[in-house]
This record gives sequence, structure tokens and C-alpha cells, in this order.
Amino acid sequence: MATTTKLQPRALVRASGGPRYAVALAVDALGTGLLRPFLLLYGVTVLRLSASATGIAMTASVVVGLVCMPAVGRWLDRGARSTVVAASMLVRVVGVALLLVAPEGHVWLFATAALFLGIGNQAWPAAHAALVATVAHGRERDAALAGGRALRNAGLGAGALLATACLAGGTTALQALAAVTGLAYLAAAALAWSVHLHTHPAAISAKDRADGPAPRMRVLLAANVVYVFCLNVPEIALPLVLVTQLHASPVWSAAIFVANTVLVVTLQVPVTVLMSRFSRRAVLALAGVVLAASYLGFLAATSLGHGWSAPAVATVSVVCTIGEIIYAGSATALVTALAPAYVLGRALARFQLSTGFGLAVSPAVITALASHGSAALWGSLAAATLLSASAVATEKDQGTRLSGCCRRARAGS
Repeated sequence: MATTTKLQPRALVRASGGPRYAVALAVDALGTGLLRPFLLLYGVTVLRLSASATGIAMTASVVVGLVCMPAVGRWLDRGARSTVVAASMLVRVVGVALLLVAPEGHVWLFATAALFLGIGNQAWPAAHAALVATVAHGRERDAALAGGRALRNAGLGAGALLATACLAGGTTALQALAAVTGLAYLAAAALAWSVHLHTHPAAISAKDRADGPAPRMRVLLAANVVYVFCLNVPEIALPLVLVTQLHASPVWSAAIFVANTVLVVTLQVPVTVLMSRFSRRAVLALAGVVLAASYLGFLAATSLGHGWSAPAVATVSVVCTIGEIIYAGSATALVTALAPAYVLGRALARFQLSTGFGLAVSPAVITALASHGSAALWGSLAAATLLSASAVATEKDQGTRLSGCCRRARAGS
């Protein structure tokens, strides 16, 4: 099985779509970091909406935004690549514009703005993965996907830090941040569109289509709903446990979040390259084991004395982040390896549906479990994740009738 053991920065940028596309990703992530963490605050302080109404509008926008994914998948399968990425950025420009013109107390206009932002946020991952899968192949593609995630996290972190420094300006500062975000999305969309990358579905031979339908990947998609809970652990579960159960300083939550971001930015590509010597499915199963171990570690940490629990939770959070990095480096890569080229868009759209659903329900599930104590929260997450890892490891890659050559090529999936 071919592996990627070394990848130079220039080659990584080329495999990720080229320099202009990399700049587009960085600008888009920076703009997203300026506004997305403070969207709730914008609704409450600038538009004078109630916190509950703002939260409901934001949650509904995420759920409704998922409805667009089947259409995005079909658009990708018609050959579009950079155009879909640019569209996912442009639709967020509309969302920001609606935020800026929304009058105080107008919850429906805020909800519409959040919907456009949600559609763009849901469509972008699938479009980006499809673009990278068109440019790069094999393990180079895996590293390129990992590089894109590292770059995006760096941009999100930088944007959030810059926005935090500007928040002293009050509502005027929030409106200015929204305006800058809109300009960033517009610039990123122009850069992404200028790449002019697309495929020609008609060029796919009849033999390729005769290999069979796309694998349904039901087990993988169901497992992904559970796996994706790890992305909300640093933002929701740990602050909830540290502040409300352990009565620790909020500084611990902030430090864990910053450490998570730094580790993802610095380790996502190296860990993905290191794991390339193993099959993607085995690596994804390993990610579940690491995540489950970290959840059990959190359970043990919360049972320590008052002075030891918070440092122990912070230490275990590093293990959880490593599990997140392994998961992120293998999950999308496995989907792109399993799906035939002519249905890649629809496969990635279904995967994003499972991801978006998991992200949407995880806050409610986490808070509900936490209300019953640490054992209920971490024990349930560990059991569900281990079950998902076992299902991923034992699932057979069915659904395609492969030739001997193709079967050998996918042995690394």
C-alpha cells in the first residue's frame, strides 16, 4: 500500500488547489472567525433580541441549511468544483448583508441571515473536499485535506482573537466586524472562483459507471454522527463540566480551547501523514478508541479532588484533541476513497449531512447527559463511540463491483 511519508509545503499547497485557492481558504476562515463565535452576541446586543430567540434562530438555521446538501451533491456531480466553493462563500455574503440591514427586534430577518450563513457553512466542506479530491489523489489527497483543515483552524483562531480584541467597541465594533466579514467572504469567493476548476462527468467511461452504484456507507454515516460529538467537547462539554460541576475558573476552559486550536493547526498534517501507513478505515476506528479513552479519562479526572480535577481535565483534553485530529484526517478521506468519481459529490453531501446533524444535536445531548452527572455524560459518550468504532472497523466496503485492479487500489481505504 502506497503511503505519504514526506510532503513539502509547496507540494501540499499545490495538492490543496494551488496558491490562490489557499489564500481564498485563509481569507474565508479569517472572516468566519471574526463573526461566527459572536453571532449570538450580535443578535442580543446589536439587534436587541432575546437570548432564547437568537439561539433558536441559529439552531434552526443550521438544521434547515442541511436541506441544501442533496442539491450541492448533485451540482458537484455535474462537474462543478471551484464554482460551488465560491457559491458557498457568496451565499454567506448575503447573510452578512442581511445582518447589517436588520433593524432592532426583527428576529425573522436575523433568522434569514443566519440561514444564509448556515447554508454556506454546510455547503463549504463538501465542496472543498470535492475540489481537493479532483486535484490530488491517494495519500497526497489525505494530506491536502488535513492541510486545509489546519489552515482553516488557524484562520478561525486568528479571526476570533482579533474580534475579541475589538469587542470593547460595543455594538459599533460588532457591526464593523460583520462588515469586514462580508468583505472577506466576497474576496475569498472571487479568489476561489478564479481557480476555474471543474470536471467533465461525460468523460467517465461506461466501464467506470458499470462498476456499480455508490456505496451507501450507512454504518459509516451513522458512526460519524457519534464521532462528530468530539468537535463540541472543547466548546460545550468541558466548559459545562468545569464551570458548573467542578466550579473551576473559566480560564481553564479558555486555555483548553486555545490548546485545542494550536494542536490542530500544528499536528493535523503530521499526524495524518504518520497514519498514512495504515488503512483509512483502521485509522478511523483507532480515532474512536482514542476518543473513548479520553472520555473515560475525563470521567476519572472529574472524580479527583477539587484542586486536581481542572488540571487533570486539561491534560486529558490533549488526548481528546489527538483523537479529533485522527478522526478528521481519516473520515473525509475514507469517503473520497470509497465513492466512485461520478457520485463523489453526493457521497460527500451525505457525509456532511451526518456531520451537520451530529453538530446540531450534540449540544442538546451533551447538556442533557451532563444534568445526570459525569458518569452519565462521559460513560455514555465512551460507550457510543466505542460501539461506533467497532462498527466502522467491521463494516465491509460493499456496493461496488470492482475489478481486481480497483480492488487492490482500494485496499488502503
